[in-house]
Amino acid sequence: MHQSGSNGDSGMPFVRFDNVQKSYDGRTLVVKGFEMDIEQGEFITLLGPSGSGKSTVLMMMAGFEQPTHGEIYLNGNPIKKLPPHKRGIGLVFQNYALFPHMTVEENLAFPLQVRNLSKSEIEKKVKRALDMVRLSDFGHRRPAHLSGGQQQRVAVARALVFEPELVLMDEPLGALDKNLREEMQYEIKHIQEDLGVTMIYVTHDQSEALTMSDRIAVFNDGVVQQLATPEELYERPVNAFVAQFIGENNRLRGDVISMNNQACQVKIPNGDIITAKPVAVGQTGEKSTLSLRPERIVINPEQGVLSNIFDAKVEEVIYLGDHLRTRVSVCESDEFIIKTPNAEGHPNLQRGDTIRIGWSEEDCRALDAS
Repeated sequence: MHQSGSNGDSGMPFVRFDNVQKSYDGRTLVVKGFEMDIEQGEFITLLGPSGSGKSTVLMMMAGFEQPTHGEIYLNGNPIKKLPPHKRGIGLVFQNYALFPHMTVEENLAFPLQVRNLSKSEIEKKVKRALDMVRLSDFGHRRPAHLSGGQQQRVAVARALVFEPELVLMDEPLGALDKNLREEMQYEIKHIQEDLGVTMIYVTHDQSEALTMSDRIAVFNDGVVQQLATPEELYERPVNAFVAQFIGENNRLRGDVISMNNQACQVKIPNGDIITAKPVAVGQTGEKSTLSLRPERIVINPEQGVLSNIFDAKVEEVIYLGDHLRTRVSVCESDEFIIKTPNAEGHPNLQRGDTIRIGWSEEDCRALDAS
């Protein structure tokens, strides 16, 4: 079944991956039955650990790799047999791939020259692209005389200069330092929104994916584990891998001892029983991983308000400016994290203290055992 994403009134998506598989050796599939529909103007991120298949999907879209099975459609047309230069797709990679012997303007003019545009049209489009990435005064410089961030801006401008409808980016900010990386995330997102261009972006950095994307496809072992909005992925992960990969997460393991549609009870090895929301567990007797976000833990809860209340021993308190990060021992875990906003009236916690903590069953998701 395809993940939704229609293009206008035609009902046909702008990009469609139809049961796409890829194997390099004829035995091992690095991409397994990949299906996704992408709307025009969407910012889609392929997120996952190294070797999960996300870059292979991007390379197949670009035409540098061929699917072993299945078809890819762009604007309703199959493109599997179309060579890369005829797909009209903008590309940005981590290494920028700028021509070192050309100036910035010459780098931007190149994709227009190969499309046989007139000299005046090329000058107009190059100027517009430079303005877009705030490099109007750098056109006569060579790439070697630019900073890493400026080189990346040129690479983005070159991908957009011929006004493609689709741009692919593979770890484009991987070589930049943290502050510049964050600045470029917002810049790329704003350019994408202003132009209305469709973007498929590959990264292994989950905060980058959450910041930039309309929807995120979380990959593991060649399979999309979940495709959803950033909020949906964070708040409602469908399995233990997604819960662990997106954001920080407390994990507890145990056996399901009772269940109905609204709630289940999971007994952890020390005998504590936790009430949770059943998401990816089938029946009683099954093992389950419980997923719980650190900011959903309440310190010193009122009695009777929350379904899960336990005594916890404070192991470590770290002051992080806008919030406190407290590590406690509870429910057989000594790596249980609580995040609390640094607001007035915050409890004064010391290492070795015993405190009461609690959480609601809605915030505790019972997932698969893996």
